[in-house]
Amino acid sequence: MTLDTGAAAKVLGGLRPYPVAITTVDGGVANGLMSLSAGAASIIPEAPRATISLTKYNLTHDMVTGSGIFVMHLLSAEDDQIEKSLEILMTLGGSSGRDGDKIGKLRTRQGLSGAPVLLDAHSYVEARVTGTLDVQESSIFVGDVIAAEILNPGRRLQIGEAWEKLPAEWIEQYDANHVPQLESARAHRFTTVL
Repeated sequence: MTLDTGAAAKVLGGLRPYPVAITTVDGGVANGLMSLSAGAASIIPEAPRATISLTKYNLTHDMVTGSGIFVMHLLSAEDDQIEKSLEILMTLGGSSGRDGDKIGKLRTRQGLSGAPVLLDAHSYVEARVTGTLDVQESSIFVGDVIAAEILNPGRRLQIGEAWEKLPAEWIEQYDANHVPQLESARAHRFTTVL
């Protein structure tokens, strides 16, 4: 039996419905990116934890590794907030922090940890990393939640809805920018140590 990667993508993709904006700060420099790999990591309501997975290709990965802090934001799907949500998605998902300041283009305030909180997000949790799992091309970070807030109540933006509203030229550029990240991930995953 061979692996049906199409079926695997369909099953696993259905587990990641929300685009999540991740921000951090390290050495006084703020950065962020968009992720589809984030979630809750505790069943204890009075001691919440969050988890994010970041590829090693991304500057934000290195910054979370260095600082041990991250803020995970959900985006709003409400009519009066959708444009701001798409702005966050395109700003953090459209380029690398290595190419310049992305956070400075967005409305923020300093969180409890010093990391930027995106004021136009739906909601956020801020976390201090308590554990990291190295999975070759990525690291999975688990953090104790130290702050949380609903900034703009209402529906949360799902990735399918966002993708339908994004400009075609942005999606084309995103796809082009994604190629080196994918190549880096493959190199990390399939490199054999002799």
